[in-house]
Amino acid sequence: MGILIAATILFPSLTPGRIFTAIGLGSVAIGLAFKDVFENFLAGILILLREPFRLGDFIEIDDIEGFVEEITIRDTHLRKTDGERVVIPNAMLFKEPVVVRTDKDLRRTDVICGVAYGENIDEARGVIKSAVESCEGVSNEKEVEVFAKEFNSSSVDFEVAWWTGSKPIDIRKPRDKVVAAVKAALDNAGIEIPFPYRTLTFKESLNIERGPAKSDGNL
Repeated sequence: MGILIAATILFPSLTPGRIFTAIGLGSVAIGLAFKDVFENFLAGILILLREPFRLGDFIEIDDIEGFVEEITIRDTHLRKTDGERVVIPNAMLFKEPVVVRTDKDLRRTDVICGVAYGENIDEARGVIKSAVESCEGVSNEKEVEVFAKEFNSSSVDFEVAWWTGSKPIDIRKPRDKVVAAVKAALDNAGIEIPFPYRTLTFKESLNIERGPAKSDGNL
């Protein structure tokens, strides 16, 4: 109040109404200029209080995934699996859906495996399941699931699902062993994993003519 009275004495044309108007307009201008800063600040406080993810968690947001390396008031730092560092504004983490992949110790993963139409489906399912269960890194706490999924162009496709660790390396290593084990088991059982092939049908019969023999005796 003292400052307002002194300002009106020094500048008679400056009325309290004009002073409050200037303060209001200045506040709006400052608010617009620092909108993103305030938004990230408030989002950072809420993230630190609620803890939807923690340091060391592997998360994904908007096709960006990595380990949470640092959480500050303004932004969060992720370390991608290839070593790159990504700095994400906290407002983005607060507004967009965030997938926390390491929230639990176990995650389910799957691959697709196809067998030829001429093979016995139940036998192939049993061979695949036994091969997956024998692999290192596949958890025995939950059952391995093998479901016939669809009729593909040259095979009957199975969806093979199992549970393993939740970190990226815990997913990749067992998948490598599972693919190798399933391939070997199907080969040993004589069950065909077909290559894609195409059958062409012609409305009219085709005449196949043998070409003239070459001088070396080859056609």
